[in-house]
Amino acid sequence: MHKTLVKFAVTAAFGLTATAAYADTLADVKAKGYVQCGVTGGVAGFSAPDANNKWAGLEVDFCRAVAAAIFNDAEAVRYTPLTSQERFAALSAGEIDILSRTTTWTMSRDTDLGIKFIGTMYYDGQGFMVREADGIASAMDLSGAAICIESGTTTELDAADYFAANNLEFNTVVFVDQDEVVKAYEDGRCDVYTTDASALAAERSKFANPAEHVILPEIISKEPLGPVVRQGDDLWFNINRWAYFALLEAEELGVTSANVDEMLGSDNPAIKRLLGVEGDFGTPIGLTKDWAYQIIKLVGNYGEAFNRNVGPDTDIALERGLNALWTDGGLQYAPPIR
Repeated sequence: MHKTLVKFAVTAAFGLTATAAYADTLADVKAKGYVQCGVTGGVAGFSAPDANNKWAGLEVDFCRAVAAAIFNDAEAVRYTPLTSQERFAALSAGEIDILSRTTTWTMSRDTDLGIKFIGTMYYDGQGFMVREADGIASAMDLSGAAICIESGTTTELDAADYFAANNLEFNTVVFVDQDEVVKAYEDGRCDVYTTDASALAAERSKFANPAEHVILPEIISKEPLGPVVRQGDDLWFNINRWAYFALLEAEELGVTSANVDEMLGSDNPAIKRLLGVEGDFGTPIGLTKDWAYQIIKLVGNYGEAFNRNVGPDTDIALERGLNALWTDGGLQYAPPIR
């Protein structure tokens, strides 16, 4: 009994110390002058550097939106590429301020790791990609096939569940890093590449001959991908959550980076509140009244970010689907700013 109480006290004290260490992330971010954002090593359309090491993507734009809200400067961000195995430890250790890296929201992650998911930037699901020449039409034809997969991910767990549920032989070729998975598939070391369907489309767009690769129709899981922060700092959580909601609210209200200045004169009360013309919704979260105006002016709304990074006119060519606004039959929905 005594040992149990001592152990509990030590654990509780450690938890309080860890929480206190990160209880004012906003102040720390302001002091250093930038947001440190954890990203992938490079998934086109989501987070990837160009030849000049300039990062871009839907998840990068989220970090840029937070920086815009704080600094009126969307470029006040530095990026830390992380593997799936590194990402949560880096966040917990304070090496990054936000994890915005194709991370699936699950119960165990939400409750066991001392982290909080902000929202779902992209509703996704796991799929399979094969070579067109192999003539495979369905995931039900994959029994015994060699499957390239990244370790330490929900991808690995979901694939195991799917094959077991359908009495299929599960034969994996596992790698630590996503780039290694892609290279192994391209080199023919496996027959199938499985990950989130959006990432399959992103990687296929970079192949020498994308048309030679087919994404099978089956989606075998729910993969709500979203940014993550540490638990224990409600102010920082609220800044990030409402930056996400502002992107959605702006699209629903028709406010874009191109017309946001004109919209300052709108008679619509919801637009006035969003842009800081009426009311003060910035001060309660440590920001200025025009925090959302800055996000929209410098980054755009959710639809703009989606379209320029992964939308139908990009090489990745993803349709909005579940990621359309609720008013268009999708799942993206922001609570009102009022």
